[in-house]
Amino acid sequence: QVQLVESGGGLVQPGGSLRLSCAASGRIFNTDTMGWYRQAPGKQRELVATIISESNSNYGDSMKGRATISRDNAKNTVYLEMNSLKPEDTAVYYCNIYRPFVFNYWGQGTQVTVSS
Repeated sequence: QVQLVESGGGLVQPGGSLRLSCAASGRIFNTDTMGWYRQAPGKQRELVATIISESNSNYGDSMKGRATISRDNAKNTVYLEMNSLKPEDTAVYYCNIYRPFVFNYWGQGTQVTVSS
């Protein structure tokens, strides 16, 4: 069993920045894929970014160029640094950890609201 606990969401003004954190507990490996997805009201969940290592990360189109994903394997934590936030970035952001054919876990989600 793997548990994910997200933090760092909140209200931010347009153009602002926010850093999300997700701490994983349980039997995980440094080679597990960790990532962030988001879901806005009335829309499907979409990829923000995933990471296996600093040299192996992937970004969705929604925040490419405005988000940076990183991970600290010693802390089993993945981070998402978001900049130049727009109202359309408002969504619930979900942390995910995935190991092919073994598991696929989600966090409970953290709300990010971009509004003036």
